[in-house]
Amino acid sequence: MTEIEKVIVGKRQVIQLAVTALLAEGHVLFEDIPGVGKTMFAKTLGKSIQCQVNRVQFTPDLLPSDIVGISIFDKNTQEFEFKPGPIFTDILLADEINRTTPRSQAALLEAMSEQQLTMDGRTYPLSPLFFVLATQNPTDYEGTYPLPEAQLDRFLFRLSIGYPTHQQEIALVSGENPQARLSQTEGVMSIQEVLALRELVKSVYVDLRLYEYAISLVRESRTHGNVRVGISPRGSLAFVQAAKAYAVTDGRDYCVPDDFKRVLEPVFGHRLLLKHASNRDHSERQQVLKDIQEAVTVPVGK
Repeated sequence: MTEIEKVIVGKRQVIQLAVTALLAEGHVLFEDIPGVGKTMFAKTLGKSIQCQVNRVQFTPDLLPSDIVGISIFDKNTQEFEFKPGPIFTDILLADEINRTTPRSQAALLEAMSEQQLTMDGRTYPLSPLFFVLATQNPTDYEGTYPLPEAQLDRFLFRLSIGYPTHQQEIALVSGENPQARLSQTEGVMSIQEVLALRELVKSVYVDLRLYEYAISLVRESRTHGNVRVGISPRGSLAFVQAAKAYAVTDGRDYCVPDDFKRVLEPVFGHRLLLKHASNRDHSERQQVLKDIQEAVTVPVGK
């Protein structure tokens, strides 16, 4: 996280949440305007853990085969040979994912949930690290295909990098070019170490009262007056897994209530379907999330 912050300045919380998703074996959807550093973040993350990063620009004419690959007939062998697409990588940057058709969006579903692809009756395993960083623009919906709920649910977090502060932007324009800082990024971890941390996440201790706290928050999302569809059981699993991974990024092998508070918004935000407001109404969604937190008593130690 410290190495990434040398390039993505002043966004420690976003960096920590993205690393949390990586350790929780989840994926991240960045909802941001262009130009705030999403591509730079993906490249920096890749360099810091010494892994391969592929970028796909999602456009209306993109085909599923442009993502997953295609089988080509080889005249010499008289057989079809599979040519892997850019999805066969460690980190996939799916840029402007909501600008392509639902058919091409769906090409990611199996890969994101099962870390494998099925093509022509054969199953191809993906990288054990496989991690999707997708982006979409919340302010320009002309010519876009909003992600369906099933696709959104595959993302562990929805995050926003956002604008820098006044002082951070001065430092950005007056200092070294971010591309130059990216070239100086060092590999501080290996893929094997990241995979070992993923195993560590599974053994993080969660007190029974914290499980009860987490499920109470989930159930509150299902009964809130302005929520049409609350958090699913898959969302419950994601919530607990994210809290355990956040504890690891904080240097602990046990969870505390703050772990659940920190990951509640990025886990719940894109999964809730509201009744009386547009799903793009962030202020209304923020109020619902606040209501859910305030309705559940935080457990305290004896």
